[in-house]
Amino acid sequence: MERTVLRVSIFGLLLAFGTTQPKDDWEIYSFHINSTVSSRYATTIITSRVVNRKDESQEIEFHVRIPKNAFISKFRMFMDGQVYDGVVKAKEAAQQQYSDAVSRGESAGIVSSVGRTLEEFKTSVTVAALKKVTFELTYEELLKRTLGKYELQIHARPMQPVKDFKVDVYIQENAGINFIDVKGGLSTGALANAITQTHADKQASVYFYPTEDQQKTCDSCGEDGMNGDLIIVYDVNRDRSLGDIKTSSGYFVHHFAPSELQRIPKNVVFVIDKSGSMHGKKIEQTRTALIHILNDLAEDDFFGLITFDSSVSYWKRELVQADSQNVKSAKEFAGSIREQGGTNINQALLDGSRMLNENPRKGSASILILLTDGDPTSGVTNLEQINRNVMEAIQGKFPLYCLGFGFDVNFSFLEKLSLLNNGVARRIYADADADLQLKGFYDEVANPLLTDVTMIYNGAGNLTQTNFSQYYNGSEIVVAGQITDNNIETFVPRVVAISRNASIVFSDKNSTTKSTDSNIQRVWAYLTVKQLLEKELQYSGDEKEKMRNETLRLSLKYNFVTPLTSMVVTKPTKEKTEVLHKPSEGGPPPPHGGHSHGQGNFGMAAFPRGSSISTQARVGTSYRRGRPHYVHRLQKGHPGYHQLLPSVPVAMPDMDYDMTGRFKPVAVDLPMIRPTILPVTPPTSRPVEPDIRFLLQAEKQSLPLCFDIPARSMLRLLYLPSTGLSVNGALDGMRGFNWIVVNFSPSITITVDLGGVGIKDVQVSRMVSWQADHETLTAGSATVIKRDTEVDIAVGETRLIILRHGFTGEEFLWPVLRQRSSDNNAGGILALKPAIYEEVHQPLSTKLKIKDQEISVSRSVAPDYSFSPAVVLPCWLIPAESALQAPLADFTHISG
Repeated sequence: MERTVLRVSIFGLLLAFGTTQPKDDWEIYSFHINSTVSSRYATTIITSRVVNRKDESQEIEFHVRIPKNAFISKFRMFMDGQVYDGVVKAKEAAQQQYSDAVSRGESAGIVSSVGRTLEEFKTSVTVAALKKVTFELTYEELLKRTLGKYELQIHARPMQPVKDFKVDVYIQENAGINFIDVKGGLSTGALANAITQTHADKQASVYFYPTEDQQKTCDSCGEDGMNGDLIIVYDVNRDRSLGDIKTSSGYFVHHFAPSELQRIPKNVVFVIDKSGSMHGKKIEQTRTALIHILNDLAEDDFFGLITFDSSVSYWKRELVQADSQNVKSAKEFAGSIREQGGTNINQALLDGSRMLNENPRKGSASILILLTDGDPTSGVTNLEQINRNVMEAIQGKFPLYCLGFGFDVNFSFLEKLSLLNNGVARRIYADADADLQLKGFYDEVANPLLTDVTMIYNGAGNLTQTNFSQYYNGSEIVVAGQITDNNIETFVPRVVAISRNASIVFSDKNSTTKSTDSNIQRVWAYLTVKQLLEKELQYSGDEKEKMRNETLRLSLKYNFVTPLTSMVVTKPTKEKTEVLHKPSEGGPPPPHGGHSHGQGNFGMAAFPRGSSISTQARVGTSYRRGRPHYVHRLQKGHPGYHQLLPSVPVAMPDMDYDMTGRFKPVAVDLPMIRPTILPVTPPTSRPVEPDIRFLLQAEKQSLPLCFDIPARSMLRLLYLPSTGLSVNGALDGMRGFNWIVVNFSPSITITVDLGGVGIKDVQVSRMVSWQADHETLTAGSATVIKRDTEVDIAVGETRLIILRHGFTGEEFLWPVLRQRSSDNNAGGILALKPAIYEEVHQPLSTKLKIKDQEISVSRSVAPDYSFSPAVVLPCWLIPAESALQAPLADFTHISG
């Protein structure tokens, strides 16, 4: 019997269904979320019960979205009287079990993706006819206090009204609950009447029991049920004392957030990237946010503004007071920022550090804030050297906060740079509200209350972080540890810090409260693992390995799914073994939204004509004869949903990440296909050579266009008449490019091939292999930076990235145009503007209207190799000349 692939997602649980299945084939007949919060530590259990109403078996997929900061700690399935438990293992051991299952042809990978505040996990099981399955997932998180409140986020999109739908939240706080509120899209409309709140001193509860009718009537709801967030917002009582300390079974957790302290004036320097890649919306939103931030500076603050591209520019060379005249002048400067040139992060940060070091003020707090959207391309470009230079300049005197704009930025580099200098990194998503994200981050650090905070615990050990450069209004410091010999009598906590001009000590013999809360030990484990993962980024060698081993030990002991562990889901006999991974913020962008492509960012894939489908597939390479298909699953109902062939429903997996944030191969089961369903071209004596598929982004449309070019073409990639720069490349006949050549000036040539990168002019001729360390080459006005898997070429205002994809013996190149000078006569595939089209739907087909011409199209898919690793996107497949709006020969005939 054939299997039908269904996708059920619950609590963030998206439920999609096969293209031909009516909704009454399955039913979520019960869905409960139970969240218990104690000492700001939330344990959430999701229980979903689903029935298969068909008279044949079908695969039900459990798809959950959970908060980014959470660790999954338990997963179970109940079916036919049996319990199937997920087991947390070291990632290598889990991967081995996964690989063994792959070799037996019975495995599919659990996958995950990163969004702003949520990440996704999936598993599935085949449910027999008219049978039921229960999924139960548990995850844990320490709620973070931001701007004076904690937020517990619950996302729900079951894609159908559920008869027995309940959310129960219980909060217990020893310090007393100051206020509680419920926000989010699921608290609007008729759903507001489904919420009940109770609040009495140290306890509060929220109950959300919407009826089936109510589930259709919120702002983002409809006939398919709810789609939105329920956010429980609260805070606890505060005073100037030592804070809230709870002990249990030899462990303690200390929440320190004193109130009614006098604000400390600050010295802040904003270091703003204005390189060419910041063009358009990014620079506009940066200017808007900066002007709002300048308006919010207090008059006793001092500030500086630095902008940088290939060089560094100043509003003023020293800190100045934020009086009305200076703020007005600074806003005029901010409003005039224009993008151009490269990215000299090193010099900009050194100058910002110098400005703060040369203008010390007693009783003030200094802060350095960097905003950038790309890698360093000018000046010092070696990342480790930049880390060393900035650390030496700052010397631990003030924190560095790095804001990474979009997904072109090397977020792992920014994260390490911040952590090395007592700060944090934050990704700014390139969306309509980017200016609000920037302003929101500034608000978190706008009001320092204490500096040089030291948490001291006599009679305790195995402590989490105890030294903090600054404490900000509305935030909170949390420390946990083990009490020596579980002796409360010898346990003496105190805090020493600086408040404006004076040292201040917080101590209170009566601040410690004994508790029966079993979660206190888990709070310690959670914090320790989180902080060890951060420290691991900062170290190398034996010290790094030591931290890694301790992180792994604790993750396994407490059953946390972290970047070093995976959850193995073993299911009924002959079912797939699946592996659940924790994604990384430093990884690639989400596969369906959350990122935008810069000009000239194209993806490609090579497709065979008339080839058959293999029974297994993996993500990461192109389609061609005699090889596995590498595909990508996207949810139906999602903008990114696609089918490989119109007549064959195919469930394709999302991207999977390893602990470095890189993609890993993920196998998928394709449904059984009868030969009569899939048309196959009769064999011929001449092998069919694949085409290379390109992506062309579309303006104000969710789907890009894709088109095919013969796989052994020579292509004109870019030509700028105003500068004489040209870029040409040769396709390798299978996957991508095997060489790319950049020519400019009369005699300068840059060649990138599978051996490495070469640069040649009248005076210089040099070649660097891919195996060599990072290196910077120069010739005339060109700068070439060779990194591990990419070459960064900057010529004037033009910046070209050439990515190396694939594995040994399977490598190919892919060009990405990050920025170029404005040239109305620019030519080449990389100079194409986003397509403008309208969809014209007809009973049996879809056409696109482009410049008053209607063109027949079909739904297809292509990997976007402008990202490394690639992201597979759905697209409208269209004839090449219709997409190019010119004869293909204009791009394949290269002269000169």
